Order: sequence, then C-alpha cells, then structure tokens
Amino acid sequence: MGAGHSHGHTHGGPPTGTTTAAYRGRLRIALAITLSVMVVEIVGSVAAGSLALFADAAHMATDAVGLGMALLAIHFANRPATANRTFGYARAEILAALANCVLLLGVGGFLLYEAVERFVTPPETRGGLALIVAFVGMVANLVSLSLLVRGQKDSLNVRGAYLEVLADTLGSLTVLVSSAIVLLTGWQQADPIAGLLIGLMIVPRTVKLLRETLNVLLEAAPKGVDMGEVRAHMLALPGVADVHDLHAWTITSGLPVLSAHVVVDQDALDTEGHEKMLHDLQGCLGHHFDVEHCTFQLEPRGHAAHEAKLCH
Repeated sequence: MGAGHSHGHTHGGPPTGTTTAAYRGRLRIALAITLSVMVVEIVGSVAAGSLALFADAAHMATDAVGLGMALLAIHFANRPATANRTFGYARAEILAALANCVLLLGVGGFLLYEAVERFVTPPETRGGLALIVAFVGMVANLVSLSLLVRGQKDSLNVRGAYLEVLADTLGSLTVLVSSAIVLLTGWQQADPIAGLLIGLMIVPRTVKLLRETLNVLLEAAPKGVDMGEVRAHMLALPGVADVHDLHAWTITSGLPVLSAHVVVDQDALDTEGHEKMLHDLQGCLGHHFDVEHCTFQLEPRGHAAHEAKLCH
C-alpha cells in the first residue's frame, strides 16, 4: 500500500514559489546599484590608470550578470509545474548559482594573472581619483549588502549574489587603501597588489559556493540533515518495523524532499489507522529535521522482497 503526504503547500505538488522569489525586489535594486557603480568605476579606472579599480569594475560586471541570471532564474523557477516537469523549473536557481561560480572563478583567475604582470612593470596610477571612485563604490556595495544579507541565509542563488557583492565591498576597501598609499607615498606597486588581493578574495568564497551547489545537483542529503538520525526517529514511532529506500535531497534552496518505504505492523496499522501513521511520520520529520515535503509508502512485512522480484 502506498501513500504520499505533504504539508505547507498544495497537496500532491511542490510549493508555488521558491525561497529566492521573496527577494526579487531587493535583487532588482541591487542590480541597478551594481550597474551604476560599474559604469563609474570603468570610467574611473581608465582615467586613473588603476588596475585595482579596474578589477573592482570587472567584478562589478560579473555581479551584474550574476544578479541578472538570479532574477531570470526566479522567473523560470516560479513557473507552474507540468505533467513532465513535476517540480516545475525550481532547479533553474541552482543552475544560475553554478553559472555564477564559473564566472567568478574566471574573473578571479584573470585578476591574479594581470596583477602579477603589473606588479613587475607597474603603470602610473592617479591615486586621488581612484580613491574617490573606490569610496563611491564601497558605499554603494554596502547598500546592496544590506538588501541581500537576510536572503543569503535562505537561498543559494541569493547567497551567490551576496558573496559577489561582499567581495566587491572588500575590493573597494582594498582599492581605498592602495589608492591612499599611492597618493601619500607614490609607491605604484600598491595598486597591482590590491588587484592581487581582490582576486584572492574571490576564489575561496566561490569554491565554497560551488561545493554547496554541486551537492544540490548531485542530490546529496540536505545540509544539516543526518540520514542516520532520520531513520532512527522514524523507527522509534509506534508500529514502524523497518525503513528502506530512504532518500532525501534538495530541489532548490528552501525545498528539501524526502521519500521512504516504511514497513509497518499490521496490528499497529489496524489500531492507529493509515492516516494517523502518515501524520505521525510527517510530524516527526517536520519537527525534528524541517523536511515537510515527504512521500511515504506504507507496506506490510515481507513486501520489500516482493519489490526486489518485480525489479528483476
């Protein structure tokens, strides 16, 4: 006997909106700020001859692309499910986060290469102009960070955008310091060193985001969910004799999914009732592990062996 049971959304289907959708407006504001500052920094980097400022502008460009992809992903992710795409396009958010990682790694590698080359033969840099432009960029980045700080805890897609803006903020701070050094001491190598530091700040955060994104794509257990503990909690429920074919994965940020075959004693099923046992299983997982979208198949003892024969 089989049954699916779910809470918190339309019965039998996924939620109608993803976690990231709640931050659509904030992402749009952050995108507008990023594009504006990017243009200012590009003009300023050319006028000042500053690699550090150009590095920040280049990272701003990837931020703009990343934020744009995040917004596009939200559009696709919230399209309704169909008969062939039963979870709709929710996974599009994870693909956008993966694309952001690729962009960030490419920009980080380019900045590292260019910084080393300019450190050997540093061009003349106008520290005063770079200082002013970097200050404008840092203020704008701080505004964007304040818009995204809450969403980065709930969504990988928003976290990707948040990490990009955070790296930009640190980059602007680095440019401020290097420009002040050039302005006060005339030491031109400070500018490519700042560019090198910006590149080094980008890579580690990107690798961490990439690891989390790949875990979702490879359908690893949701972060913070111990499958051994899940099994133990289910077995502790009255009437549950065994659990097999237990799987848990993440469709997209904020949407963990679990399925399991639950072997039950017929006496307990007759006493408790089919619906009561489903509610107990759902309540157990929802309370202890924050996994509400679950599908359970309740089956009598010995049914697993019959399933194996059918598979062959």
